[in-house]
Amino acid sequence: MNKKLIFLDIDGTLTSPGSNVPPRSALDAIGKAQAAGHKVFLCTGRNLDMLSPLLAYGFDGAVASGGGYVVCGDKVLYDCPMTEEQRLLAMDLLAQNNVFRTIEAKDATYGDEGMAEFLGTVSGGNSELVRWRRALEDDLNIQPMSRYDGRPIYKIVFMCADAGQLKSARKALEGEFSFLVQDVTGANYVNGELINRKFDKGTGVRLVARAMGVDLADTIGFGDSMNDLEMIQTVGTGVCMENGSPTLKKHSAMVCPAVEEDGLAAGFARLGLTD
Repeated sequence: MNKKLIFLDIDGTLTSPGSNVPPRSALDAIGKAQAAGHKVFLCTGRNLDMLSPLLAYGFDGAVASGGGYVVCGDKVLYDCPMTEEQRLLAMDLLAQNNVFRTIEAKDATYGDEGMAEFLGTVSGGNSELVRWRRALEDDLNIQPMSRYDGRPIYKIVFMCADAGQLKSARKALEGEFSFLVQDVTGANYVNGELINRKFDKGTGVRLVARAMGVDLADTIGFGDSMNDLEMIQTVGTGVCMENGSPTLKKHSAMVCPAVEEDGLAAGFARLGLTD
């Protein structure tokens, strides 16, 4: 087998949403794959600060902030925060329409006051929403927006009761940003991410593959939500978790068991990555 580059989403894929501790079975599978010569990268919407606890497990690099910050080994391949003008416009338009905002720098995360109370009123949920709810409940270093100090921002997460609240922001910003709305059936809320069109998880995969001299046909991506779509469409083999988005499953070559059912280990074994 050719040596593969393996890209793993975190929340709902490598770990239960909001957790920093992968199942033992996943760590064993990753270790065996690396021992076989494959390279394993995190590929996540989390910023470097929120994914950093997982780097202790020996990953070969990370596509972070939805593709806005990419590191391979100790080399930074890509670093693309929003411009100040973009950030100010986006934040103002969302605030005018009572949209809750979380902004992510490379090394810090800030959230609107009142977001925890809003999350307590919504029903349904995907791995991204569960991650934010858990992060707020466990005080995982999400600081109040009032403490934001002007450092560069890579991504804005939005949450609101109705898609109409995003209308003016879409009109002004969709030329430069994708509004990635999560795919949740029967939910009474809207949550998603504002992602610069200059990058996504798929462009991050391409950057790593180019740097490593590996053909995209020899890349594999594991994900669960719609912010993994570009990764799944880019890699040679896309895998969705059983607990994942129904739409993402349709775009994936394979579906493996849920994260809580040792799904990552099962997927690695089925693809022959641990032999």
